Parts: sequence; C-alpha cells; structure tokens
Amino acid sequence: MKKYLLLFCLLASVQFASGKTDALYQAEKDTILIEFGNSGKMVLIVDNKEDFEKLKKMNINQIIQELDLQMDEETGELVIVEVTGKSGSKEIVRVTEDWNKTEVTVGGLRVIVDETDPVNTKVKIETGGKKKSDPPFRTYFNLDLGINNYLDGNGNFPGSSSPYAVRGWGSWNVGLNWMASQRISKGFNWDLGLGVQWYNFKFENRDFQAVRGDGEIDFIQRTDVNGFKSKISASYLTAMSLFKLDFGKMNDQGRKGFRVAAGPYAGYRLGGRSKYVYRPLDGGGRRKEHLPTGIYLNNFRYGVRGEIGVGRFNFFGTYDLNTLFQNGAGPELNPIAFGVIF
Repeated sequence: MKKYLLLFCLLASVQFASGKTDALYQAEKDTILIEFGNSGKMVLIVDNKEDFEKLKKMNINQIIQELDLQMDEETGELVIVEVTGKSGSKEIVRVTEDWNKTEVTVGGLRVIVDETDPVNTKVKIETGGKKKSDPPFRTYFNLDLGINNYLDGNGNFPGSSSPYAVRGWGSWNVGLNWMASQRISKGFNWDLGLGVQWYNFKFENRDFQAVRGDGEIDFIQRTDVNGFKSKISASYLTAMSLFKLDFGKMNDQGRKGFRVAAGPYAGYRLGGRSKYVYRPLDGGGRRKEHLPTGIYLNNFRYGVRGEIGVGRFNFFGTYDLNTLFQNGAGPELNPIAFGVIF
C-alpha cells in the first residue's frame, strides 16, 4: 500500500505544482512531457542521450528510489516534492508514517491510510490542508475551580449537627497550575505541574467559630453575637504528576473523544487561618475576626488526583490521603474537592 502512496504522491504533486513550475521555471535541458488522466503531467528533464537510454530502462519504483528522499526519524515525516524558486521553497507533498498509519498531504488534500487491521485497510480523504498536530512537548496554564468537603474516619461526610460540617456552596477550591506535558505515544501524555491551591471550608452552622485552643483547634458556639459566616482556609504550594489518555487523539477524533488522567500530588502549606463574620446583638454592621489557626493544620498534604474530559469540558477531583489537622490537634478529616478545569 505504501508503494502505491508514493506513486500517488509523485504523480499528484506534478498536478499541483506543474502550473507554477511552467510559469516560474523554464527548463534549460531537453524535456519529456508525460500526460495522464484529464490534467495530470509528469515532466522529466534529461541532459543527454545516455541519460535518456537509462531512463527508458527504469520502472516507477526505481525512479522513486533515485529520488533519495530523507525521512525525519523523530517525526516520521518525509518530504516528497519541494519546489524552489526566487521567492523561496514551497512544500508540495509530505508523507507522515506513524506505526500502521500513513498520512499523505498534497496541497490542500490529506489522505490517511490505516493498516491497523491486516484484513480491512481504511482510507480517509480530508480537504483543507494539513491538520495541525500537537507538539511532543508543550507547557500551559490551567485554573481549577471547584468546591471542598472532607470525610471523617468512617468515610462519611460530617452530619449537620457537627460543628465543623461543611456547606458546599461557598467552600471554594481554587488552583492555579503551570503544567508541562510530554507525549509518550499517540494519545498518551505524562504531565508535570506546579501550582498553588486554596482550601476554603465554610461551616454549615454559622454559630460555631474555629479558634486556637490549648494544643488543639476548638469549635465554640457563639451565643453573644449573630453569626453570619464561619470558615477555615488554607493555601498550599503543590506539585503533581498526571498520566493522561486521550482516546479522541488515539482514534483521530481530536477533542471530540473521551479523556482520562490520574496521578499523585504533594503540597506544602503556605498559610492558614479561620474567619468569623458576625453582627452584634444590639445591632450594627458586620464585623470580622481572623484567627491564626494554621498552626494546627498539617504542613504537608498528599493525595491522588483524577481528571475526565469530553469535548471542551474538563473536570477534576482530588482526595487527600492525610488528614487536614495534625494528629491530636483536631478531628480526623480527609479533604476532598471536585470541580471544573479552565
């Protein structure tokens, strides 16, 4: 099949380039013009009679071998025809080989031959020029926006009667990540990331305030004021490693396919505090109290992260394998988060 593709490239390239070569380049030697089909042409230039006699004895496979084409070993790309003139060089035909798939680009036409199935060879023809492919290595930024909660030692969410039960809306998780992606194979990438994540745990019962106790964090009920908002926040410098599978790229569907990713992460705490917003019982505006409760939070966090994507939408989920608070300094709670990646 590849032999016939090369023959197709040689013949079709003349069809795309012959109009320009006739106008821009005048042959100084004797030429032989071979016409085929409705408009196809092959132009052969010979210097002398001896070369002509040699040409008559060659078949099309020998002609292709005589071209001495050079393949890019890293990308698998092979330039078949390149026209050079006063305005520079212009690529006419390019062939890319990847495992059992061969892609031929001729002008605005792409022919993809899939020989994965030894019995059934698939041929797909596309127009619009060569499709851009992802580079083997790239860097990018993304933004995580989601919500937080945590699980107790029994794997359950704390009940509403618990002073530290979390309200979903308002317990925001925000992450800014710089990522570097290395392609391992088609549709399979290894991503490394470094970023900053912010935890916010907004308590469902706003009458309870997290305060710095004697060697541990205390949750006290405020009956002297009207509580409006109560939460704990923490920030972490986090590194992560993800292995990604993109089934869309594997099946040449681009971003239309399904994507999954998973890997570990680890972080170091940058800060942590509690915040309590209230109104005095005798009236007046809102007041805020910020307390340095971060000393009872674990300085390190580590866990696993998963991602799924369909089309232009990407979602993430994280689970901390260690607890939010230090041993003996607070309840045993493992943070979780899930949300959208932008």
